Amino acid sequence: MTAVSAARLPISVLTGFLGSGKTTLLSRIIRDPRMARTAVIINEFGEVGLDHLLVAKADENTVLMDSGCICCTIRSDLADTLRDLYLRRLRDEVPEFDRVVIETTGLADPAPILHTLMTDPLVAARFRLDGVVTTVDAVHGMGQLDAQEESLKQAAVADRLVLTKTDIATPAAVDYLKHRLKELNPAALVVDAQTDEALPVLLFDAGLYNPETKSLDVQRWLRAEAYDDHGHHHHDHDHHDHGHDDHADCDHDHGHCAHEDHDPNRHDEAIGAFCLTFTQPLVWDELVGFLETLARLRGPDVLRVKGVLNVVESDQPIVIHGVQHLFHPPVQLDAWPSDDHRSRIVFITRDVSRQVVETLYASCTGKSVG
Repeated sequence: MTAVSAARLPISVLTGFLGSGKTTLLSRIIRDPRMARTAVIINEFGEVGLDHLLVAKADENTVLMDSGCICCTIRSDLADTLRDLYLRRLRDEVPEFDRVVIETTGLADPAPILHTLMTDPLVAARFRLDGVVTTVDAVHGMGQLDAQEESLKQAAVADRLVLTKTDIATPAAVDYLKHRLKELNPAALVVDAQTDEALPVLLFDAGLYNPETKSLDVQRWLRAEAYDDHGHHHHDHDHHDHGHDDHADCDHDHGHCAHEDHDPNRHDEAIGAFCLTFTQPLVWDELVGFLETLARLRGPDVLRVKGVLNVVESDQPIVIHGVQHLFHPPVQLDAWPSDDHRSRIVFITRDVSRQVVETLYASCTGKSVG
């Protein structure tokens, strides 16, 4: 793998389970003046309630909106749509745009979209993944996480989790959902769609590859401090996040609360998130061999991998990002984001423990983690 340039157009993937408010959030976002130079890609235009924003239909695939945004449907596949949209931008056939937002269907696994961004050479040369934004219904979210693995996976791989319908949910339900999401995905920023006014600022430019602020972005994107030294989640029960003092009712080991009615055999018992930290510089070929072996053996269960690496072969940090068995081309940064030059790799997995990953690393490299 060879490091690539960071100067590509950012793409944000907007996902969330059926009825969780994706379209409402998207409609609100594209009205914001800061999002005027945005291209929106959706699966089925007729199913999305944005008609009141439309002013002209450029062709069968592309619509111009009074917000200044471009909206288009996915053609034969996402890669075709992105390539076509980029070429039309170059030919001035559509207004120039600075970012892309892709809205998935409610039952979508976001992994195939991330795969496209990583594996299609023409797409990867022009676009970069900024982050995954997932909407979670505060009223029905707990039941959906219990019953629907798609909902669980959408939340587990998110960089930003947006709580919707908090105005009609009980405070206890909102507090417990926040707690559960923090255990499921401790590094994700959780925002409230009802109370957070600056949503575009909070949801976008969330990724690593903004050349102007990438030092700060590395820290926000990775957030390795969300995991303790043993790879377990921090349970941060403070008043800011939960707003009440009834945590004595919660079983912190399993995230269960006595006042909540949900499935004790829920799917997220299988989801794990942990960070491996390496004090000594890594040998690139050894690391690649380890990651390729992990992907070959357990690819479908490695939901997401992201890390900042100190490698023997480079004086500059290298960033990696993978989804299941595929990895985005690594990116070389100009400088470290802080004085801490240790390598840190975050894994979000399903039924793959930290011990299994550490043992595999030792087997592949002959070295221990640490």
